[in-house]
Amino acid sequence: MSRTSPRIAVLGTGAQGASVGADLLRAGLDVTYIEQWPAHVEAMRARGIEVRLPGETHVTPVHPLHLCEVATLREPFDIVFIVVKAYDTRWVAELIAPHVAEDGLVVGLQNGMTQDAIAAAVGAHRTMGAVIEVASNMFEPGIVNRQTPVSGSWFAVGAYDDAARGREHEVQTVLSHTGRVDVSPDIRSSKWMKLVANAGELVPSAILDLPLASAVALPGVHDFMIECGKEAARAALADGSRLVPIFGLSDDAVTDPDRYAADLLGEVLDSFSLPDTNTTVLQDWMKGRHAEYEEVNGLVVSVLAAAGQDAPYNAHTVRLAQEIEAGRMPRSAANVDALLDVPGRG
Repeated sequence: MSRTSPRIAVLGTGAQGASVGADLLRAGLDVTYIEQWPAHVEAMRARGIEVRLPGETHVTPVHPLHLCEVATLREPFDIVFIVVKAYDTRWVAELIAPHVAEDGLVVGLQNGMTQDAIAAAVGAHRTMGAVIEVASNMFEPGIVNRQTPVSGSWFAVGAYDDAARGREHEVQTVLSHTGRVDVSPDIRSSKWMKLVANAGELVPSAILDLPLASAVALPGVHDFMIECGKEAARAALADGSRLVPIFGLSDDAVTDPDRYAADLLGEVLDSFSLPDTNTTVLQDWMKGRHAEYEEVNGLVVSVLAAAGQDAPYNAHTVRLAQEIEAGRMPRSAANVDALLDVPGRG
């Protein structure tokens, strides 16, 4: 990467992508937004991106493009941050691949294990994995509610494989404008650890139609979430990954899989959410959108099944999520008995 100031694209400028991009722009970096929600693009063109943070609000002028305008691009990007839903990763990576510099980098700031899909589209030598822990939401075009300030936001970055090893600092330097950034020597394991936390928190609280903190307060729900996380930790190990510290924790915080699963959920509750924080899955369902339950809880089920192990808590979570998306079950706190009634649990 020869440019002293990299040309950056944020591909997917919902709550997370838009707020990250705004911080980079405010730091004086060259950032282009690429977005699939037409009303959001037009709102940003007219008024910039408004980011509401605890204690302050800022409006930043941006240069947003509709997805259909990607074909008009001529100058390649040095760094592309992909910030779309995990299930959209492969096609957007293919879309942007021709517009990434040969020595550029593509970084998936997403839930789920998306780095393989990115590498398949742009090549391992241009792929960086990443973990993001920021609470935010967006319900109006052009307006982000970011509940986690820059001082409390956390990221990890790591090379997909040896082809990109040693270039992590390029992404770290850029992302440092929007939060703390650690370099992970084993980003696959780091992403699995985030999935361990996500398996417990994202979908179960959305099934109950409650903010995360309110869902955890219901009798039995916290224990249910921990069981989902335990299964995810076992899936990580079955997939060949290791237990590694994330969220800025130290090595001595890593214990056995069951204990660490509980600790990661506790860290999310204590450090990265507010009393009214709704998980991304609940936000999607509130908007009538498909959510990432297959890419999180469903992945735990499939990985453990391949290893000859069961994942009753995650399988049950997926079944209830499917019922809600099919319209056969409303999301509601009244679902708590159904949530806790897990078939096949030991």
